Parts: sequence; C-alpha cells; structure tokens
Amino acid sequence: QFALLPQGQVEAADRVLNMVKQMDLEGFGNCTNTGACEVECPKGISIENIARMNREFLSASITSK
Repeated sequence: QFALLPQGQVEAADRVLNMVKQMDLEGFGNCTNTGACEVECPKGISIENIARMNREFLSASITSK
C-alpha cells in the first residue's frame, strides 16, 4: 500500500503503469470492478484494492508523460 503513504505518491503513477504492464505480459488479464476478480484472485486481493488500482491506472494513463 505504498501509494497511500505520502512518500509513495511520488512514484505511484509509474508503479501502477508498470504493474499493469507486467500483468499483461504474464497473461493475468484485467482486474475489473465487478467483483469476479476478487473471487478468482489467488492472492485474495479485495475489491477495494482492485478498484483503487483501476482508479490509479486510469489517472496515470491520462497524465503519463
């Protein structure tokens, strides 16, 4: 949860873009806000964190260099 800490916000956009890119490379698929990902997630990541990642990814995609 580094993005929630003030010192983690500096690189939060790069971190989420890299994380989603790695998920794509590994064939992980999209994590959506429908709740199906939470049920299937092997790590048990909650829908709240999936939604947070999706918000950060959208924001980072729009504002990336």
